[in-house]
Amino acid sequence: MTTDTTMEDLPARVARLRDAFEAAEAEAVVARVLAGLNDGTIRAATRGDDGRWHVHAWVKEAILLGFRLGRLADYSTGPFAFFDKHTYPPKPLRAEDGVRVVPGGSAIRTGAYVAPGVVCMPPMYVNVGAYVDAGTMIDSHALVGSCAQIGRRVHLSAAVQIGGVLEPVGAMPVIVEDDVFIGGGCGLYEGCLVRERAVLAPGVTLTRSTRIYDLVRERIHTAGPDGVLEVPAGAVVVPGSRPAAGTFAATYGLTLYTPVIVKYRDAKTDAATTLESALREGWGGVRPG
Repeated sequence: MTTDTTMEDLPARVARLRDAFEAAEAEAVVARVLAGLNDGTIRAATRGDDGRWHVHAWVKEAILLGFRLGRLADYSTGPFAFFDKHTYPPKPLRAEDGVRVVPGGSAIRTGAYVAPGVVCMPPMYVNVGAYVDAGTMIDSHALVGSCAQIGRRVHLSAAVQIGGVLEPVGAMPVIVEDDVFIGGGCGLYEGCLVRERAVLAPGVTLTRSTRIYDLVRERIHTAGPDGVLEVPAGAVVVPGSRPAAGTFAATYGLTLYTPVIVKYRDAKTDAATTLESALREGWGGVRPG
């Protein structure tokens, strides 16, 4: 048994540990993977030159190994008591890392990459395996879940929930590409991919089983065979409603929530202006949810 690990052999080592667990080697492999996740050289998913995203299941497997290995450790500070796995302490940050973490209850777990220029408003949380690229704003009460991939110059408004996806290991994490604006209280969960420059109005909730009704292109966006629901690049999505089926629903005027694309953002218009325009236009006649 050897505990020497290089980038090239990490996937193979993780696979061997899955079939024949050995604590000492697992500890070394997990430490190496977490170090790579911390500095951004290892990612749970990456985008190819063709725009397609690829999941790296072995990275998720290594993270899960870390939980299997972990012993409960005391991370208490002053009067505040905190206890977590010894393998997953808070991420060590320094001023020279260039990440602005405003005091007041925020936490970033080790194994998450947060690039220079990211702003973290309290309280917010970034979980293991997440990747948050440069210039992104994480506002108060926002969550960036495990293995989520957040692009450059993204705005995660207050109370945004970006769901975590560790299992199954082959499942696509939640992905938000560059220059996306996500309004307050939005929820993005397993199987969601938001393409660049999209705008989500406050209150939009998406899962892989959600249907998105596109008023501009007159089509319905649903998850593909890979189980991924894709919000098109530049799409402006607002919460809307559609009539519920059945006599009872008709009698009482019941409707169901549905997200609706009301316009597409052009290359020159910023997200705030685009969203304000959509709201002033009454969301294309769609009733708010």
